[in-house]
Amino acid sequence: MTRPAETRQRIIAAVLRIIGDDGVAGVTNRRIAQQAGVSLGSVTYHFATQQDLLRESLLHFVSEETRHIGELARRTEGEFADLRQVVRLVGEVAGAMPPDSERIAPYELYLHAGRDPELRTAAAECFAAYDRLAATVLTALGVAEPEKVASAVVGLVMGLKLRALATGSDAEHLVDALLMLTRGAEPAGGAGSAAGEPVRPAGEPG
Repeated sequence: MTRPAETRQRIIAAVLRIIGDDGVAGVTNRRIAQQAGVSLGSVTYHFATQQDLLRESLLHFVSEETRHIGELARRTEGEFADLRQVVRLVGEVAGAMPPDSERIAPYELYLHAGRDPELRTAAAECFAAYDRLAATVLTALGVAEPEKVASAVVGLVMGLKLRALATGSDAEHLVDALLMLTRGAEPAGGAGSAAGEPVRPAGEPG
């Protein structure tokens, strides 16, 4: 017998797939039920309105995303000597995630939030979660005013990921842009900045 929590997660996963494939306009209870393999009544039982569905789907995506990145940061915490190594890791993570429907879905939801006030609170919570995660890493690296830098880093990463999704490009532009930001964000006298030494992308010989 399927547990209620499992049914709820299957519904949310189906919503994200549908939004990624056809946008928010493609979300109907009948299609969700078909994609999730649940009864039509289960959809309305767990989510009374479409706004509930969209909000919970967006929050679920970001919760999973921040959990995954947070675990990765904790596992590799002792390996970071400077911000450039974090940038390289971000590039590796981005490069390992090919554009697909579930990666497109959050951007569709963020845009929809601009038209639907009921979804804006969820979108704000999502950006706040990304900002907190970025600020935590930047603080550990000794970056000055990490909260201010965090929002810029999050904005840059999300903008360049959107570009990659739209153009099918890889993570190279993301890494290059973050490395440029690194020059302004590293602590005074930080590694790699001494004597005007340029920051080199990962894999580039010294």
